[in-house]
Amino acid sequence: MAAEKTSLYEQGLAVRRQVLGSDYVDQSLASATEFNQSLQDFVTEHCWGAIWTRPGLELKTRSMLNIAMLTVLNRPHELKLHVKGALRNGVTREEISEILLQSAAYSGAPASIDGFKVAAEVIANYDRENAPPAA
Repeated sequence: MAAEKTSLYEQGLAVRRQVLGSDYVDQSLASATEFNQSLQDFVTEHCWGAIWTRPGLELKTRSMLNIAMLTVLNRPHELKLHVKGALRNGVTREEISEILLQSAAYSGAPASIDGFKVAAEVIANYDRENAPPAA
């Protein structure tokens, strides 16, 4: 980014790392090209900095909302990221299941079925990555 990083960008980068993990964020930023760098900057400053840092909702609640919205919008790639982020933010597996079931009533079964498939894959990977070492 040729322009100077703003305070919102820096705050957004911090919360983005907290929710999605530093490895993912570092990879996203490192793989940015001249073509899509402006999108990385926009997402970090405006989505993560201007919205996720607001005091009105806890990160857990924001994660729950994102799961519902991304399911309804049928955005499986982003849903994967945000299910993992939701787990990091303390959303339980039962809550994720209930969000996906609620989504079925308002977005239809196909979107919810895909959401359940995506979430099950992410939860299984998350559990493997965070399992205590075998004794």
